[in-house]
Amino acid sequence: MRAALTALPEIGANFVAPWLVYEAFDARLGDSGALMVSAVPPLLWSLAELARVRRVDAVSATVVASIVLTVGATALGGSARMIQVRDALVTGAVGLLFVLSLPFRRPLIFYLARAAMARRTEGGETAYEAIWDRPGVPAAFTFLTWLWGLGLMAQTALLCGLAYIWPIGRYLLLSPVISWLSFGALFLASYRYMARHPEARVIMGR
Repeated sequence: MRAALTALPEIGANFVAPWLVYEAFDARLGDSGALMVSAVPPLLWSLAELARVRRVDAVSATVVASIVLTVGATALGGSARMIQVRDALVTGAVGLLFVLSLPFRRPLIFYLARAAMARRTEGGETAYEAIWDRPGVPAAFTFLTWLWGLGLMAQTALLCGLAYIWPIGRYLLLSPVISWLSFGALFLASYRYMARHPEARVIMGR
């Protein structure tokens, strides 16, 4: 119950508020203008969360990059449909970055996991660095990078398609639900992979 109450502000800022703002301003500003204004609540929420954490690491850098890309896509304007899919395009760009990081010494997802561990435990970043040399860990990160990279790009393709089929109000209200379900499926697939590969469980600090 407490967890549900804690999540209410985030749900309000990212799910309900954009739809309410769009409905309130659509008649006055038109579809494109109302969609631009509807980006304000989730952007303010992301900035507030970033200010609360007060730490610059891989996770924070990814959030900042998403904010910058979203603001840039909104500022460029364009058709209502293009503005509508700006968040999906940002998500797809992150997925593409995951895949493009595979040829490097360590994929981007490793640094995100390391940053998350550093937030949870004292000295967690140094301890997490050492797990890379354990058997099975590089292969696990490679699999997870492919999983999340392709999954996020598939989510983007789906949302872009729905944006051109659904009315704007319906898309604005339901696209966050689809995104959260997609993230949930990716997390579930990640946990199932680690359950079948015990050597990969150190990724989660276990």
